Amino acid sequence: MPVRLKNAFGATFRSFHMRNFRLFFGGQLISQVGNWLTMVAQVLLVLHLTHNGLAVGLLTPQPMERDYLAFLGRICPEKRVDRAIEIARRAEMKIKIAAKIDNTDREYMETKIEPLLDHQLVEFVGEVDRAAKQKLLGDAYALLFPIDWPEPFGLVMVESMACGTPVVAYRAGSVPEVIDPGLTGFIVESVDQSVEALKKIQSLDRRLCREVFERRFSSGRMAVDYLKIYEKLLTSVPQ
Repeated sequence: MPVRLKNAFGATFRSFHMRNFRLFFGGQLISQVGNWLTMVAQVLLVLHLTHNGLAVGLLTPQPMERDYLAFLGRICPEKRVDRAIEIARRAEMKIKIAAKIDNTDREYMETKIEPLLDHQLVEFVGEVDRAAKQKLLGDAYALLFPIDWPEPFGLVMVESMACGTPVVAYRAGSVPEVIDPGLTGFIVESVDQSVEALKKIQSLDRRLCREVFERRFSSGRMAVDYLKIYEKLLTSVPQ
């Protein structure tokens, strides 16, 4: 059966099988190592997931006018920037796209995405540094996260929440774990639902969005959670 685990850096492994804990030499299990790894796997099975955390001062809310949508990520098929553009156009809202382009995705950018950028509501700003990210997210009406793959975590959602900016995200991967619907944003399954969700963004309290970030996704909370995990591991090691 697949085991859903997190490693020490908070990355989610969603299809990790017990056979990966076994080492073979000439077809034989190296019993000592195998037994220890099996024990560790059994301990990890009962551990709660520990999400990534950010320093509370890294990104902060900004009291600015908010009249555009933000997209932050990579230009690639699974991130669905094309869907984000469609949502913005349907909602008749400006969208600012901050994204890197890997060499492997350059053809996709040139053939599929660039034609969509030629619109008065669409602004492509490219990659951004931390200061520009702060302004992009902090000034945005909402962040669009219209992914089309089982996202392991989606740090950009947490970064947006740190800025007090709600998120409209597609139901996939870790999204239901990260977004509190009606509090830090909305979880959707279609363009139509996304447009409707954007109409409700103003009903959300951006201060509460930030408070949820501090409570659930701060680096301090992450450190405490890992200490608990290490303590449990230590008490589970056979004497």
